[in-house]
Amino acid sequence: MAEPGRAGDSQGSEAYVRVDQRDGVATVFLDHPEDRNALSFAMTRALAEAMYRVSADDAVGAIVLAATGSVFSSGGSVDDLLEPKAPLSETYAGFLAVMESELPTVAAVNGPALGAGMNLALACDVIVCSPSARFETRFLDVGLHPGGGHLWQLRQRIGRQGAAALSLFGEILVGEEAARRQLAWRCVPEAELLETAWELASRAASRDRALTVRTRRTLDASAAVTHAADAVALELEPQQWSMRRPEFVAALGRLRSRLGRADESSPP
Repeated sequence: MAEPGRAGDSQGSEAYVRVDQRDGVATVFLDHPEDRNALSFAMTRALAEAMYRVSADDAVGAIVLAATGSVFSSGGSVDDLLEPKAPLSETYAGFLAVMESELPTVAAVNGPALGAGMNLALACDVIVCSPSARFETRFLDVGLHPGGGHLWQLRQRIGRQGAAALSLFGEILVGEEAARRQLAWRCVPEAELLETAWELASRAASRDRALTVRTRRTLDASAAVTHAADAVALELEPQQWSMRRPEFVAALGRLRSRLGRADESSPP
């Protein structure tokens, strides 16, 4: 949790979130290190605005969520918890905007991600972290029930036992262990973190945006499937849709051309 008395809602959203854009990837930085990137109401509104803006930009194909300073996010603002500025559900706006984006998302976790700050990382499709990353639930430590889909997201990543270990028993996952436990996809040196996250996002952004969005949507829908036949049925219509697109015909044409050139260069 963030320390009280450190955040000011009178500041504009640019005081909380910064966006850098390069080659189809938007990197959205939590940029309020003076309160350890706490999820104050001002921060969560600024993050939601930034996420909706970059998600609607046709020039953006993927998003990296990162942080300025040594703390990814210290979680909920103590000031805002003691004196709420909005209904509780509205304080979820930031990580819901991350979760609801149709674009592929990568979290670059460079330090502690605490309580609701973990929700931001968990809302992304893929998490990469540095050795200094620390994933700590903390809700029960301050007498608060987990919220914002925290338990469900944890269970999706690391199963019931892992979710119980972190939320009920206060276990903490740091850097390499977070990757071993599959809470993070990869742990890389601090100096390589942002570039690694960007390279992953860039790979997704280089693909056909409409096809990527549709695939991501089907991936999410597959969570509710319990039988193989239903999984085949779920993917049938979008696969047929993709085969009707001119982009598919063009890609097959390029593949045929490459295969033809490879055959010509093969020895008799």
